[in-house]
Amino acid sequence: MTLSRRQLLAATAVAGATAAVPGVTATAAPSVVRRDRPALPSGIASGDVTSNSAVVWSRTDRRARMVVDLTSHGRFDRAIRLRGPITSASEDFTAQLPLRGLRPGQRYDYRIGFEDAYGRCGETTEGSFSTPGRNRPVSFVWTGDTAGQGYGINPDFGGMIAYKAMHETRPDFFLHSGDNIYADGPIAAEVKIPDGTVWKNVVTEEVSKVAETLAEYRGRYKYNLLDHNVRDLYADVPIISQWDDHETVNNWYPGEILTDDRYTEKRVDVLAARARRAFLEYLPMVHTAGRNRIYRKVSYGPLLDVFCLDMRTYRGANPAQGVAGPVAMLGAEQAAWLVREVAASKATWKVIASDMPLGVLVPDGAAIEAVANGVAGAPGGREHEIAWVLSQFKRRKVRNTVWLTADVHYCAAHHYDPSRAAFTDFDPFWEIVAGPVNAGTFGPNALDSTFGPRLEFVKAADFPNQPPSGGNQFFGHVAIDPRTEVFTTSLRDLYGKVLWRKDLLPVWG
Repeated sequence: MTLSRRQLLAATAVAGATAAVPGVTATAAPSVVRRDRPALPSGIASGDVTSNSAVVWSRTDRRARMVVDLTSHGRFDRAIRLRGPITSASEDFTAQLPLRGLRPGQRYDYRIGFEDAYGRCGETTEGSFSTPGRNRPVSFVWTGDTAGQGYGINPDFGGMIAYKAMHETRPDFFLHSGDNIYADGPIAAEVKIPDGTVWKNVVTEEVSKVAETLAEYRGRYKYNLLDHNVRDLYADVPIISQWDDHETVNNWYPGEILTDDRYTEKRVDVLAARARRAFLEYLPMVHTAGRNRIYRKVSYGPLLDVFCLDMRTYRGANPAQGVAGPVAMLGAEQAAWLVREVAASKATWKVIASDMPLGVLVPDGAAIEAVANGVAGAPGGREHEIAWVLSQFKRRKVRNTVWLTADVHYCAAHHYDPSRAAFTDFDPFWEIVAGPVNAGTFGPNALDSTFGPRLEFVKAADFPNQPPSGGNQFFGHVAIDPRTEVFTTSLRDLYGKVLWRKDLLPVWG
């Protein structure tokens, strides 16, 4: 694992380039924190880890060059130093460095700092991630809905403690299923709860109103990263990030014009562009196809492929409940990509990471926000597109798909079966719903019979908009055994208590 000087130089990234990292050995700079040198106010993170690649992320407080010390020894005195991009105010001092040429089945420790114009490194922070390998177990957690309904960082409650509960399961990665922030939900110093208690928040100027400017969208991510539970998880556990509506504004769709008096900018397309930029700046992820495309596949070894959907960017306007004709949800290009990539997958399990559930009725006033339209019978509206995807999976003999989602602020397990459905051209599958992780709890919502869902488990709020202190915050956990290839999934509460568990056996042929 020792590199020659020539190999080491070839492996060192220039500004903005991808770093090829086949091994180790180079002397790392010591960790020194000085106020006259670059700091790390938002911690560090890694994301989109595969067998041979990853992305590392951080943010500093001034114009500086990212530097990453990477080792697979656990010893930073034998680390390779990688020089990343120079960041400035135009990126809000965030920086990401893609790494390639990693070894499968390997733990990597990394240390991130930033160098000033004189080459002096400031504050550094250490993190780790592991690449998937053959004959190794896989585990991960998922949830959604962070800092919603005005419930932010409450120091008296220990902050966003569900992140600590997820961290304590020691997962290989964390799938955030959307609503990483609530750009449309101001956070006040206190929230009065119907049960007579008061929820107290850390507040910043940037979260005091709905986000409209790029700075305000960025401020929402910076706010969440003030929480030590979030920062600790992100340093140790790679992220796979999706987005949904609240990264921009509630229930948005392209072309929408807002009537909300809180907004001076009424054009959702303008807001969504700013929101997308902040999302891509603050979350470590592969920028697919050079187009900053959010939908993508993250391969996690022979046992698992994760297919991340984007149910916002390509959707049509939210339709009325009775609309019978097709309405876009994924869009034709993304739907075709999903079918093609899932059918080509060689992994045992194919997780469809969906930012919205398929059979749960989610209204937007008199319109429909999610897939289900609440009308019994043949597919209508957005159900047409999902029906096509499911029928294509059956036609191409796709096996072992599980849909994981969040969005509705309660947890549930649904089994879909054509024997119970109005639309029958598909194979049975499971959909598991988790969340919220730090937001108001609601539910449960009604189920739509078009795809034949059966409710196997549900845990919802004790009363609408219940605060996190009520305990009804939820995340999901998955463990895949490399010997049996059994997919064990569970739903857990704010403190990590297992509420429901199911072993899914792989199907072949």
